[in-house]
Amino acid sequence: MRKIKLSLSAKILMGMFFGACTGLLLQTFLQNGNLSAPWITAFFIDGVFRVGGEVFIASLMMLVVPLVFVSLVCGTSALSDISTLGKLGIKSLSLYIMTTAIAITIAIALALYVSPGHGVELTPNTQPGLSEAPSLADVVINMMPRNPFQSMAEGNMLQIIVFSVLFGIAIAMVGARGKVVASFFSDLNTIIMQLVLILMKLAPYGIFCLMARIFSELSWHAIGSLAQYFFVVMAALFAHALIVYPLLLKVFAGLNPITFYKKIRSALLFGFSTSSSSATLPVTMEVVTNRLGVHNSVSSFTLPLGATINMDGTAIMQGVATVFIAQVYGIDLSLTDYLMVILTATLASIGTAGVPGVGLIMLAMVLQQVGLPVEGIALIIGVDRLLDMTRTAVNISGDATISCIVAKSESKLDQARFYSTSPN
Repeated sequence: MRKIKLSLSAKILMGMFFGACTGLLLQTFLQNGNLSAPWITAFFIDGVFRVGGEVFIASLMMLVVPLVFVSLVCGTSALSDISTLGKLGIKSLSLYIMTTAIAITIAIALALYVSPGHGVELTPNTQPGLSEAPSLADVVINMMPRNPFQSMAEGNMLQIIVFSVLFGIAIAMVGARGKVVASFFSDLNTIIMQLVLILMKLAPYGIFCLMARIFSELSWHAIGSLAQYFFVVMAALFAHALIVYPLLLKVFAGLNPITFYKKIRSALLFGFSTSSSSATLPVTMEVVTNRLGVHNSVSSFTLPLGATINMDGTAIMQGVATVFIAQVYGIDLSLTDYLMVILTATLASIGTAGVPGVGLIMLAMVLQQVGLPVEGIALIIGVDRLLDMTRTAVNISGDATISCIVAKSESKLDQARFYSTSPN
């Protein structure tokens, strides 16, 4: 009998499906008050699934700093014309800010039309423990690393990006002596990408553990009580991913959106499962470079930058949540307030780290800007986990979209590879 060889995407889907089913079965079993419930919780949910899921996340996060540093050094040092870097930066930053502004505008417009907060009478029992969101001035000041080694140890992505770009530029500027160092980093980049491929083979098992634990603890009652808010956010996320990004790809790059989404599905599944665009960055880099045909000199700059500042999905959540919380508390916001929300959420995305749940911290800053009670965040925490998974996938779609557009504008896109029908 011929053995069927499954693609990585198929294996990840199976891991997600069976993990979710296992989690729901465990939740049902535990709710029935079975005498062995404490043992099952301790061994499976807090034991096997927690260890498997967190080790998987940790293995991905382990690669983020070396991957970003090495790939950015390789990309910038390979630029024969340093002015090219300036063009890449301006194009990438402009497109990322534009898509984020579009995202939150769609979110606010849809939320105002549906009015998810009208008729919802919920009172938060506790105020979530959120750390204070950084101001825009602090974000700009903190972009320059005082100690690059400390920045790498702490995983401060903006500082790592700044140092990596400057280091790569210095290598390019010293001429022949810099080529020796550039060659070393090129070899090191190949090794790191091979390590990524090794870890990707373990992904279905890690994702199974993550999904099993999430669905064993997910409160469906909380989701049901906030159904309107939940579906408005989901509708805005899908509209942005399936209308805005395809239009940008077609208009600015002349690329087929269907082919694009087929090629990046494994990265989207990773992002959905991990709720972290930073943790998914190694996979996104591999997909965009090897499957979409974006040259490494472009992807190594646009993708780490996007994973750090491009938070379209988070901006959508912030827009809908602001309208929802205002309606729940009976507070009328003016047009100026909504414009302030758009501006604040767009700029706040620059300081939003690509890790699970951090969007709630940035939402606090947005609410404070328009005088809404920050404790209103407690109303949406119950359903935020599942939304967090979806908006991470949207963020990754945006990173890959902008990378393709910038690469096409710089004649750094291999269209033969983009349209290749080889198995993914």
